[in-house]
Amino acid sequence: MTQLNIDALTQQLETGDLKTRKLALAALREVPAKQAVPLIKKVLDDKNEQVRSMAIFALGIKQTDECYALLLNILETDPDYGLRADAAGALGYLEDPRAFDPLVKALYEDVDWLVRFSAAVSLGNLKNPQAHDALISALGSKEVVIQQAAIAALGEIKDLSAIDHILAFAQSEDWLVRQRLAEALGNLQSDKSLSALRYLAKDDHPQVSEAAQISLARIEDNIEGRIEDK
Repeated sequence: MTQLNIDALTQQLETGDLKTRKLALAALREVPAKQAVPLIKKVLDDKNEQVRSMAIFALGIKQTDECYALLLNILETDPDYGLRADAAGALGYLEDPRAFDPLVKALYEDVDWLVRFSAAVSLGNLKNPQAHDALISALGSKEVVIQQAAIAALGEIKDLSAIDHILAFAQSEDWLVRQRLAEALGNLQSDKSLSALRYLAKDDHPQVSEAAQISLARIEDNIEGRIEDK
């Protein structure tokens, strides 16, 4: 993108109306990270919450050395729970290992369920097996969406030791919980997973059944591949 276009986006972000600022932020998708982040910073304190939310998300996508500290500050200090949740999600996109401890802290301590949900999702994105304890604890949350996120994240980190814990949700009344379980088991190859997936493949809800069949096929393909390699 030319300097002329960068200058135009700068002006739009600084002086444009709400629609113009949103369009300018969207246009930053075409701008290299080193040029985009200084522009994103211009609207991190925007008076409009949607603009701020878009800017926070952009920091997770346009990654520079500054982004981690900016997002961490929002996660730890912003009074708006929606923006803290956005920051937790963006830290997952960054996949910066330094985010592990702050995300675990948010999962345990933040007062709002949406932030804890985003933290659980992002811990899955980080793929750090040390998230086991925090995610197992999150399975006991009163918020079903946090249970869903924790199940999915345990699958993402390929935590075989969590299988017995998540299998307790195989008969959950919430079909999305059962779907997340079916998806997670596809990353947890074991005899217990195969048995549970065969059970979930017969689920009354089509999306649960489909997810289970896909995961079952993935595990069976992996097993066949290993046999052929031998």
